[in-house]
Amino acid sequence: MESSKVQMIESSLVAPSEASPTKALWLSPFDLALANRGHTPLVYLYSSGAAFFDTARLKEGMAKALASFYPLAGRLGVDDAGRARISCNGKGVLFVVARSYLKSDDLDFSKPSPELRRMFVPRIEPSSLIMAAQVTFLKCGAVALGVAVHHAAVDGPSTFHFMQTWSAFSRDALAAVELPCHDRTLLHARCPPAVHPGALSVLCPKVTFSEASGPTATEVFTISRDQLVTLKRLCGGATTFCSVSALVWRCAIAARRLPPDAEARLSFPANVRRRLRPPLPDRYFGNALVWLGVAAAARDVATEALASVAGRIGGAIARMDDGLVRSAIDHLELAGAAADGRPLRGSMPETELRITSWLGMPVYDADFGCGGPQVMSRAESVRGGFVYLMDQPGGGVRVVMCMEAANIKSFQRLLYANITKASKL
Repeated sequence: MESSKVQMIESSLVAPSEASPTKALWLSPFDLALANRGHTPLVYLYSSGAAFFDTARLKEGMAKALASFYPLAGRLGVDDAGRARISCNGKGVLFVVARSYLKSDDLDFSKPSPELRRMFVPRIEPSSLIMAAQVTFLKCGAVALGVAVHHAAVDGPSTFHFMQTWSAFSRDALAAVELPCHDRTLLHARCPPAVHPGALSVLCPKVTFSEASGPTATEVFTISRDQLVTLKRLCGGATTFCSVSALVWRCAIAARRLPPDAEARLSFPANVRRRLRPPLPDRYFGNALVWLGVAAAARDVATEALASVAGRIGGAIARMDDGLVRSAIDHLELAGAAADGRPLRGSMPETELRITSWLGMPVYDADFGCGGPQVMSRAESVRGGFVYLMDQPGGGVRVVMCMEAANIKSFQRLLYANITKASKL
């Protein structure tokens, strides 16, 4: 924490308000595949929240929520075979209270940065902590809420389910909530594992990360509601995700000046909860993501109709059925997913782009009594080749892009030039 800008007032552990199961929680292959992502740093900004963020009430609400979401109060460890697991022991979530002389206008909370993470997301010590939260009272009366949750424990839908529940209990101690499902054996590999040969053409192959050849930069680009309507029409009525991803992929390839014959690959996580038969419970708590991939020659992505590029992406999603998901689970089990939980380092090759979508997720539903957040974003994004798509308040999409600093201005120019061109068609 940068003591000159943010001063810590209090640090404590918040345990579940009721006795929770004490056990080792088995992690599925999907959980293990994301263990090396470390903690996901999030930041929420409440423009007039100081009067509503009573820390005692927040702790009470968190303790009540943890009674049901008890894995978050545990610790990440390994079993005798070296496989990662969560020790559900009720030790608690790290809760930090801080103050700052900064005002909300002094920083762009919508743009991830190392500074934003250092100041407003608590430092994770020890690394086995599953979750930590920090409430920072700003000089202007605004409140920044920073949250870090280990990706081995949860994916986006599960994280936001907890945030909805915590905020609901902070508003009303008797709030009605939807309970999570903790049965991760629903995503157990088959015995014996069996990977359908056709699945490997859709599943994203393992990517080697390395130190970038130069500095990376993170920028945020917005696509307005009207621009999005036009873009989706240009893409033949494709979904928001497919339309925006097709445009971002094309512009990234052009900005990076890839050779025409180079194989460009786009990968993205897809939620499997409704794709399995029978489907997972709606409130399944854990990681339920399969990584899909689309590959094509750079010249094809650059020259074919944007609707065709969107169709490539949509085609991969359309193939995600129960058989593909089961093959993905078995493939990860056979491959031996990462189990040490150490954070991923480095950037992706310039031929690769990875897009994570939070579109349609309740990212703004964390209402602690003063309404939803004015801004919600990742606090940091520093790995080149990673893109995040989020709903923009009032409509439209926010594109958080991290790529080579030398190419990002070109990407920006191409992105908006393509959007402007589409608007004139």
